[in-house]
Amino acid sequence: MAGVNKVILLGNLGKDPEVRRLDDGRGVANFSLATSETYKNKSGEKVTNTEWHNIVLWSPLADIAENYLKKGSQVYIEGKISNRSYEDKDGVKKYISEVVGREITLLGRAPSSDSMNTQESTTQNNQESSVEDDLPF
Repeated sequence: MAGVNKVILLGNLGKDPEVRRLDDGRGVANFSLATSETYKNKSGEKVTNTEWHNIVLWSPLADIAENYLKKGSQVYIEGKISNRSYEDKDGVKKYISEVVGREITLLGRAPSSDSMNTQESTTQNNQESSVEDDLPF
């Protein structure tokens, strides 16, 4: 039986996306996304718990992120969890979990009035948003 690896997040960007281009021209965007949950504790006080998620988007979604997302932007993302490791500059092995986005929906206002409607741009590009499973890390 095959497993399922699906994540759905609705949150706000903690920083502007960092976008870089690979040798083949494909773009990759990285940014942090905050999701918050509010509840009342035993004392009846309202408590807000914020979780931070590392997000990775590949072209064409990286291009949308580069053009339309800024720190504070609200976005809905569907994707999968990806775990990987690397060695830092001191040779220490580090582990990281990321959400690789496969679909995004931009929420809120476009960054400028002369930009096209963000909902339309996302819908047009979602058909191309399939991500290869053999991502080069």
